[in-house]
Amino acid sequence: MSSNSQNISFQAGQAKGQTQEKASTMMDKASNAAQSAKESLQETGQQIKEKAAGATESVKNATGMNK
Repeated sequence: MSSNSQNISFQAGQAKGQTQEKASTMMDKASNAAQSAKESLQETGQQIKEKAAGATESVKNATGMNK
């Protein structure tokens, strides 16, 4: 193999490695964003659940059903 073709092969290997690393980094970022969104939705759901429970208690108190 000539020196020129070895150099081209080496550069192609480097480009492939860099592309794989960039893809891996993007997948990690996407995974982190998805996890963050999941946690945010879970927190929002919990807040809604607590507000609904509070509203239920308010209605029970207002109607005398909580005695």
